[in-house]
Amino acid sequence: ASMYTEIQRERPDSGNILTHPDYIDGNPDLIKPKKLLNPVKASKSHQELHRELLMNHKRGLGVESKPELQRVLEHRRRNQLIKQKKEEEEAKKLQSPFEKELLKRQQRLDQVE
Repeated sequence: ASMYTEIQRERPDSGNILTHPDYIDGNPDLIKPKKLLNPVKASKSHQELHRELLMNHKRGLGVESKPELQRVLEHRRRNQLIKQKKEEEEAKKLQSPFEKELLKRQQRLDQVE
């Protein structure tokens, strides 16, 4: 309590809205607070990822950039899937009611046998 009263005597403008922390005075008896570490930033994997991103940025590589071969293969796969879906839809549309009825009769015959 005596230390607090000494600090109050040294500051005549204690009516200020902004209060100044006690540890700025340079008193060696006071324990200065330390900044807490962010556990995410302190993790090894985060540091390695950050280092890799910085290196890629310096080289001019974007985060989204992929090798050309990988982009071409993904494009082909996507086109094949789209083509396959279109073919399936066309096959469903081309079936006439007559063909549907024939399929039903064939299934019934298979079940009977």
